[in-house]
Amino acid sequence: MKKETAIIIGGGPCGLSAAVELQAVGINALIIEKGNIVNAIYNYPTHQTFFSSSEKLEIGNVPFITENRKPVRNQALAYYREVVKRKNLRIHSFELVTHVHKNNQGQFVVTTSKGEYEAEHVIVATGYYDSPNYMSVPGENLPKVHHYFKEGHPYFNQDVVVIGGKNSSVDAALELVKADARVTVIYRGSEYSKSVKPWILPEFEALVRNGTIEMIFDAVVTRIDEHTVTYSNGKEEITIPNDFVFAMTGYHPDHSFLEKMGIEIDFESGRPLFDPDTMETNVQGIFIAGVIAAGNNANEIFIENGRFHGRQIAEYLASRQT
Repeated sequence: MKKETAIIIGGGPCGLSAAVELQAVGINALIIEKGNIVNAIYNYPTHQTFFSSSEKLEIGNVPFITENRKPVRNQALAYYREVVKRKNLRIHSFELVTHVHKNNQGQFVVTTSKGEYEAEHVIVATGYYDSPNYMSVPGENLPKVHHYFKEGHPYFNQDVVVIGGKNSSVDAALELVKADARVTVIYRGSEYSKSVKPWILPEFEALVRNGTIEMIFDAVVTRIDEHTVTYSNGKEEITIPNDFVFAMTGYHPDHSFLEKMGIEIDFESGRPLFDPDTMETNVQGIFIAGVIAAGNNANEIFIENGRFHGRQIAEYLASRQT
């Protein structure tokens, strides 16, 4: 069993940043990532433009230079690949961590799909993008229902329902319209979310006003069938023709993965128990970094502030070595 000083679970921007910061204090951490680096960004829609400016996505003092202030998905992928190369980070890609436990010597045993490792410290930077919020309605498991949106082309001339009223829903609806899909957006709220990017909302509202997009507020989907979707507006249930559904209902951390390590989770917020100064959890030697620290509130921590968690961890571990 190979021994490591520190293992980082998750190769997203915050995991990479933690590795860079640990490197700066003399700890050559191993990153274990179930996909490839920045896997969540890879799974973003192909047209994705970031809300943040490129400078706020920078890690490791490596400049992220783009012609426009806000970078797009492919630019971010290229940037983080460059960081890995410049910093010579150690990454085991396409390796899934399945279990973490302490042995009798007080070391962490990290079990993966490819073997076992021993480590003094573990940093969990797994994000939340792989765990969608399910609606628990009949038909949600049909093949036509998706919780991720990649691009609009396959849905040309199809009846598509988008569920939700935040950024991902509005963005998906706009791309579907560009591909000439017939789009209905169903949202339980009574108005657009305040989090919708201000540069896309006017275009969306214009398409709603001219009837290109049907926007239904104060409604919830109650059933999905092979060729229809049924929703309730509080007074009656209405069934409409449907070919595909994009349930853009948000995502959450994998609480069970954390709890198996002994990390306590606040029931109300979904937030792991940790020290905000050091990012160490209630399990001594296990730290968290990135959006996973926000619990269920994924709008609280982004790359632009989660990237600094690695520095807090590195400074703490360095202080313990002196």
